[in-house]
Amino acid sequence: MAPPSAVPRRARLSARLAVVCALGALVVLVAGGGPGGLLLLVTAVVGSALTAAGIWWAVSHHGAVRVCGLLLMVGAPAALVVLYARAGLWPEALAAIVLWAAAAASARSAVRLVRRPDGMRAVAGPLPRHPFLIMNPKSGGGKVGRFGLVEKAEALGARVVLLDTSVPVDVAALARRAVAEGADLLGVAGGDGTQARVAEVAAEHGLPFLVVSAGTRNHFAMDLGLDRTDPARCLDALTDGEELRVDLGTVGGRAFVNTASFGVYAEIVQRPEYRGAKAGAALDALPDLLLGFSGHRVDARTESGRLDAQQALLVSNNPYAGTEPVTGGRRPRLDLGVLGVVGIRVTNAAQAAEVALRSGRATGLRVLTCHRVVVESDADLLPVAVDGEALLLPAPVVCGIRPGALRVLVPRHRPGPPPARPAPNWREILALAFARPRPPEPEQGPGPGPGPGPEARGG
Repeated sequence: MAPPSAVPRRARLSARLAVVCALGALVVLVAGGGPGGLLLLVTAVVGSALTAAGIWWAVSHHGAVRVCGLLLMVGAPAALVVLYARAGLWPEALAAIVLWAAAAASARSAVRLVRRPDGMRAVAGPLPRHPFLIMNPKSGGGKVGRFGLVEKAEALGARVVLLDTSVPVDVAALARRAVAEGADLLGVAGGDGTQARVAEVAAEHGLPFLVVSAGTRNHFAMDLGLDRTDPARCLDALTDGEELRVDLGTVGGRAFVNTASFGVYAEIVQRPEYRGAKAGAALDALPDLLLGFSGHRVDARTESGRLDAQQALLVSNNPYAGTEPVTGGRRPRLDLGVLGVVGIRVTNAAQAAEVALRSGRATGLRVLTCHRVVVESDADLLPVAVDGEALLLPAPVVCGIRPGALRVLVPRHRPGPPPARPAPNWREILALAFARPRPPEPEQGPGPGPGPGPEARGG
């Protein structure tokens, strides 16, 4: 966070508004509702705790306990609504919800203003003369065909290979063959896993790499600021582009562009039924994995600290904003030359609720940055999900970072990455709200003589 004397005025105003709205919500609950206001506050806390307990039981148990958890997860909020309506307290409850939502929005705005990172710098680069693109016709539900990407790329002079998804294809081998035949750019219209394999070849040969946002989630494209609604716009880079220098993560000697995950998620991805019914397979596997009846805990050693017996461990190519990988957030930059590490270990409903709320002080959550991670386990082969693809790697698994290894060609005119949604810390919000503005710089006279000293300048 910026020092108090350097806090922007808008950040202070947003922080003060957040504090006022939060206090207003408490006042409405306690004072506005009269004697029932305190009851409203207490029942809201109890209802939230019961809902969190229901969610935990639903995901961490099978059978009757899961059914009870589902009933509690739905029934607790419904009971609160009925209680407030019968007590005539619903206007106060609604006002408190609106005020608390405004407080949260203002707090996020204040934090964003002081944590705003500099954007990645683009530089001019030569346009390719012999671009080579690999396209997956099934990726993203058929975006390649729906947006006419093959025809548009070929009209711009690119050579396109359309993957046959009915048989395994080594996309890295295709890319290397294209380089041997004279390709001066490699690109992919497909998922992030395919992007990573071809990006690794581009980095090996020092060639620019083109990302076409034809995948399902397009996390890499999002953090590059590309258009995810119309992948055809990514092809504009072939005629009017500029380059970004970004990092590549490595796991067991293999490159990744987004994340390498260990623990619960990696175990689930390994299951054959996951590809056909992801939600059902995950729900079926979570109880045993979370409570330790199956799967393997993982330990991580870094220069920033040690994480022991983690249920889930996520290593990212550059850190995510706050703890946003838990809920699918974004990375403000891809050129910081560091890995982001998030470890999760929860054993009860309270810890699960803290993690779900993305509290940076959650007891079940560890967040750090480093340059190297060694992941250990009691298993000889460790399940790993690399950019969503299931792998088994011999333990221990070493993760690293290759700073500036990849030249990414992007359109000069692109939407840019969406703003980060940093999770506010209320201690930080209070510090921002009561921070003093920086004093104005004293004017120096035109005559000779030394200028004001460091104290006068505020330095």
